[in-house]
Formats: sequence, C-alpha cells, structure tokens
Amino acid sequence: MNTRYQGSLVEAEVCRYIQKLGMLPLCKNYKRFTGEIDLIAKEKDTIVFIEVKARATDTKGSPAEAVTRTKQRRIIMTALMYLKENHIYGAKMRFDVAAVSGETIKYIRSAFGAEQFRMNK
Repeated sequence: MNTRYQGSLVEAEVCRYIQKLGMLPLCKNYKRFTGEIDLIAKEKDTIVFIEVKARATDTKGSPAEAVTRTKQRRIIMTALMYLKENHIYGAKMRFDVAAVSGETIKYIRSAFGAEQFRMNK
C-alpha cells in the first residue's frame, strides 16, 4: 500500500473522528503554493485547520513532533489564503494536530498559534 493511499485512509478516519467531536468538515487537502492543510473544519464560530500526522511506530518520535515550526508557518500562511479566498473575515481560527499512531488518534486542540510568528502583510 503506498503512503499517499495510507494517508488518505488516515485523513478519512480523522475526519470521522472530528465529526464525532461536533465539528463540521469544510475542506480536505487544501493546497496552495504556500503549503497544504489536511483538513479544515468549523466548530461553532471557529475555523479549525487540522494537520494530520501518522506514524506506524514512535521509533522516530511521535507524529506530533513532526509538525515543525517550518511546517506550522506554512500551515498558517495557507490558512490565511483559505480565509481570504473564501471571504471569511474576522473569524476565530485554531490550529489543531491529529497525531495518529497505529489505531490511536491523539487529538491536540490549539497545538500551535499564529501569534508565535511575525507575519508580513
């Protein structure tokens, strides 16, 4: 089984998981030149950008540890593009990570935030 196919299966599982948490999925695999966001959802009045990371084992560290500051910055820039393209202004936003190890999903709300980066306008 190739990694892209495995990734799509994991993302589908996480999508079902967030729906059980009460979130409404809006978009999967949103890609722009700045990067990609695996899942975008809405929870009440908050737009949630979700990075899905999966690893078969933790020998190279946990899946959440793979969401580096560089990756976070790319996700934030891409999220801003999504908001602009969809004319969503003044919305609350949150950046979550779904860390999948085997059959276990560790869902981390507010895993990182845009305030840690200085964004040029």
